[in-house]
Amino acid sequence: MTIATSELEHLVDDTEALPALGALASLEADSISAWFGDHKVLDRVSLTMPAGKVTALIGPSGCGKSTFLRILNRMHELVPGASLAGEVRVDGHDIYDARMRITDARRQIGMVFQKPNPFPAMSIQDNVLAGLALTGVKLAKSAKSELVEETLAKAGLWNEVKDRLRQPGGGLSGGQQQRLCIARSLAVRPRILLMDEPCSALDPTSTRRIEQTITELADDVTIVIVTHNMQQAQRVSDQCAFFLAEQGTPGVIVEHGPTDAMFESPQDSRTFDYVNGRFG
Repeated sequence: MTIATSELEHLVDDTEALPALGALASLEADSISAWFGDHKVLDRVSLTMPAGKVTALIGPSGCGKSTFLRILNRMHELVPGASLAGEVRVDGHDIYDARMRITDARRQIGMVFQKPNPFPAMSIQDNVLAGLALTGVKLAKSAKSELVEETLAKAGLWNEVKDRLRQPGGGLSGGQQQRLCIARSLAVRPRILLMDEPCSALDPTSTRRIEQTITELADDVTIVIVTHNMQQAQRVSDQCAFFLAEQGTPGVIVEHGPTDAMFESPQDSRTFDYVNGRFG
């Protein structure tokens, strides 16, 4: 989707001041099952993701981690033939309730994808503001600069781009583009941020910077991250959930708990084998 700068200027006008940060929110998945057509990929998965904490979803490829993540902000329902059962609650309110609009759910629950996806021809500044335009949030012109600086700083990018905000976002490095996408997500003041392998396409230096950003953001937003990097899960998360799909069965959570306990003294032998690199 392409949004012209003129459209942004029309949508982001001087009618409202900078919105306040929302209160930290807990996220609960209750008995989530999911299908693609007749193929069941998740079976009665339940998990509480505490407010202000980083939850890492770990497990081998094909066990349903990314599907689960996309269910958490209503992206699964956009796939033709996809269906699900169960509830996803933000502070006790089911985001799949018929009374909740999908745009309202996604304003509360942002998403950062595996591959950076800034609008390449749009300026760095307008990339940050694009999230507001897409969700119909109007913002005072006097507050635009404040929002751009604040969110780029939170994403660890401000010092690198503050002198070239009018340059295209597509001209940034891969790691910078990913942090720009994080800033764009933060601009709409989400209470929860989902991250689907955000470092998998990045070099080690960029990965370390993203990990630092994740740690810093946990004071302001609840984070759920899918990662195949066990060292990364140990470095950034407060708790882990280990997903597994065995012998063609749907994905389930084998074990979940504090990250230190999951890696140092897991209760299930399959968890021990996975976190120690014996399969997956």
